[in-house]
Amino acid sequence: MLARVCSSAVLGVEAYRVDVEVDMALGLPNFSTVGLGDGAVRESRVRVESALKNSMLDFPRRRISVNLAPADVRKGGTGFDLPIAIGLVSESQPIQRALLAKTMVAGELGLDGEVRRIPGAMSMAVLARKLGITDMLLPVDCAKEAAVVGGVRVRPVRSLKEAVAFFTGKLDITPIVVDPTQVLAEAAGEELPDLEDVKGQAHVKRALEVAAAGGHNLLMVGPPGSGKTLLARRLPSILPPMTFEEAIETSQVYSIMGLMRSDSALVARRPFRSPHHTVSDAGMVGGGSIPRPGEVSLAHHGVLFLDELPEFRKNVLEVLRQPIEDREVYIARAAMTLRFPARFMLVAAMNPCPCGYQTDPNHLCLCSPQLIQRYRSRISGPLLDRIDIQVEVPAVPYRDLVGQAQGEPSRLVRARVVEARQVQQARFKKTRLTSCNAQMSPAQVQRICKLAPSERSMLQRAVRSLGLSARAFDRILKVARTIADLDGKESIAASQLAEAIQYRSLDRSLEREGAA
Repeated sequence: MLARVCSSAVLGVEAYRVDVEVDMALGLPNFSTVGLGDGAVRESRVRVESALKNSMLDFPRRRISVNLAPADVRKGGTGFDLPIAIGLVSESQPIQRALLAKTMVAGELGLDGEVRRIPGAMSMAVLARKLGITDMLLPVDCAKEAAVVGGVRVRPVRSLKEAVAFFTGKLDITPIVVDPTQVLAEAAGEELPDLEDVKGQAHVKRALEVAAAGGHNLLMVGPPGSGKTLLARRLPSILPPMTFEEAIETSQVYSIMGLMRSDSALVARRPFRSPHHTVSDAGMVGGGSIPRPGEVSLAHHGVLFLDELPEFRKNVLEVLRQPIEDREVYIARAAMTLRFPARFMLVAAMNPCPCGYQTDPNHLCLCSPQLIQRYRSRISGPLLDRIDIQVEVPAVPYRDLVGQAQGEPSRLVRARVVEARQVQQARFKKTRLTSCNAQMSPAQVQRICKLAPSERSMLQRAVRSLGLSARAFDRILKVARTIADLDGKESIAASQLAEAIQYRSLDRSLEREGAA
């Protein structure tokens, strides 16, 4: 007797269909699994047999062959437990074949028959909608994240008994309904650390606003205690709310990593990832024997914050260059090449020297020029070139610390950022790959960031005096375009270009100080 159950597996962030074929033939009792399954798949026999027995269901004493088709693609995970069990039960239970044929099934089984959550449920729901599959049977802990996709009836199941009762027509499992608009609205209303908590540093707050408005990368350089980390952690409070499409893309990454909470349907707030400086290159961009997303993908549509930037290993920093440019990561293996999304804002913080006090007038710096140069050389020129905004964060004066003046609250800054982003969305509405100024291609920069002769002359002098590269030239124009959007201007004026240029001059001045 042959039973076929539709299931799914995840490769990268995309799901693909897997047909679980269960054949039960006469002969000596045996259980074999084919189809390039990993250790977790091969161990499913133990989980399925115990789950069936503890659920008071028969485990067929036959020669059982399980095929996971397509058989030439390597498969992993425990999500095939439930479909295998349903296939085995079909011999002794009156399974409704028509219902089984239109339902995608996935779930891990506990030895007691409990159906446990699996990673990648959201990607599976996206696949089911694409294939025209009308129903999904998923563990209750990951049903919400699948239901938010829409277009598929997602039925949550708690136990193997419930699943069998559903397919035999004895139990009607009500599909979960999730309103993504409400989820996004609730996330937008949550309180975040506010910019007004930070004393002083008005020019750094302005740099944060420009970075948020255009999606630009940002580097803050200053002595310890000047507020670099405090400012970076308040950046999410001024970023625009996530759109539904952005939330789905980000949630898919978290779903395949198993990081979605059971009571959560979406990653509805822009992620803020702050990995420790001991992270490996695979941990940063993804990889491993079974490739998984790294920190750059977990920061998709959000912020990747690297505190104490020179303390990261050089090879870890260098692997960031390609994701920053391409906004995605490709992991190549002998049998496959996987793509992970990585559209993030890079925000970094560092001290100006090893002791940290080179630019602090209240402390004596004892670092030699050679030591400072060696410290700064841990960050390569090509990586610095990819950071649009570089700003100095000075020590906070005592009068600012004890002053009663409150800074501008995040909600006001965010309103300006959202307005500037709306201008950019209208500008790039016909371009799918570009959503903000930082993502403009060189051709778009030439077309959109045109300068008058006087401004062109100003930029020419800046490029010569600062020794900027062609990439830095483009990034200055992108930042200037963002500042013009914040000011509500159609064209880039001299004041906006001058502000963009000064955001590129910090690394050159520090190099001169280090060599002095």
